[in-house]
Amino acid sequence: MVSAKVSRSAVHGAVALSLLAVPAQAAPRKAGAEPRPAAALPAPDTAGMAAVLNSVVAKGAPGAMARIDDGAKVYKTTRGVADRTTRRAIMTGDRFRVGSVTKTFSAVVLLQLADEGRLALDAPVNRYLPGLLPDDRITVRHVLGHRSGLYDYTNDMFADSVSGFETVRNKVFTYRQLVNLSLRKPRTNAPGAAYSYSNTNFVVAGMLIEKLTGHSVRTEYENRVFEPLGLRDTFYVHPGTKIPGQHASGYLTADRAGAQPVDATDQTASWAQSAGAIISTARDLDTFYSALVRGKLMSAARLADMERFTRVNSTTSYGLGLRRRDLSCGISVYGHTGAVQGYYTYAFTTKDGKRSLTALANASNNSAVLNTLADSLEPAFCGKQAAPAKGTRSAATPPEREDIAPSAPREQ
Repeated sequence: MVSAKVSRSAVHGAVALSLLAVPAQAAPRKAGAEPRPAAALPAPDTAGMAAVLNSVVAKGAPGAMARIDDGAKVYKTTRGVADRTTRRAIMTGDRFRVGSVTKTFSAVVLLQLADEGRLALDAPVNRYLPGLLPDDRITVRHVLGHRSGLYDYTNDMFADSVSGFETVRNKVFTYRQLVNLSLRKPRTNAPGAAYSYSNTNFVVAGMLIEKLTGHSVRTEYENRVFEPLGLRDTFYVHPGTKIPGQHASGYLTADRAGAQPVDATDQTASWAQSAGAIISTARDLDTFYSALVRGKLMSAARLADMERFTRVNSTTSYGLGLRRRDLSCGISVYGHTGAVQGYYTYAFTTKDGKRSLTALANASNNSAVLNTLADSLEPAFCGKQAAPAKGTRSAATPPEREDIAPSAPREQ
């Protein structure tokens, strides 16, 4: 199904987001020019967005959608289907698993606790969780910025994507079991020495939330973020397996070429929990990131901590549970990417929160889909630009890798 309608309050469509994997090390980000204010942004390129989503579907995703919230206008674009069996068209209001976009929610809760004086970012994790980690030098800040050196247990869990998923699809883990899987392997670097993306870090974040509050992460997400922002389509159902209400089914690309994709929609997501188990919609993610950068969820000092970035590669930097992407037109956007079995997500906003994008593809384990979905940022924030030479990709969107294992997604 194709739809592209722009109105003062709505424009129909949707885009797919995905999580990026990043190199194991990164140098600190160099100071650069201030991001261009949202008021100076060109209008979104709706034709360009439609072309990106067409390509995402052509490369193997059953469906793709994008929603751009530009204040007075909302632009929506959709392509393909939400369900391969019923052939229902995908819609921008469909709920989906957001994967590592969850990490920003977890970071927000911990930064709120820091505002309340219940947590010090530069204190050792072991101050709050005695004996959990093998090194007292690992701080809360290291964990939230992926600089702890803790090995990512999902590298082993999903070395074989489909069989690994089927092994854990209905399994329920404790946080400590997941951390113990990580601690079986050597650390990737000394605390604070380098950036190395690891889901283990945000499992530790979930443990900190529950220890400091005495409540489940679900309760803290709901009380501190979902309800205050009116995120009525955002849920944390772990260990439940179902996505409530109307949703897009998610499809895991088979490890064997030519085999049918696996419907991965129903799962506990217990292997991810506070690192990747939230369910949401494009509207709610646009609202969340806009509110975040506008300072509605924490103090200015804590937001500054969150936005203290480490350079990851030529276009990406990482703060505390927050990514910065630098686009070809000189604009920087802030948010996160998400990869969980069956779904790739991109959710980003401008520095002032006046324009936000959420894009989704209901496929995973497919590098062609992932790399193409990354192109959704350019038409959303940079508008119409000169097209790159035929057969080449934009310099602003170099090939990405999933930052939830497997570290090298299947080439299609």
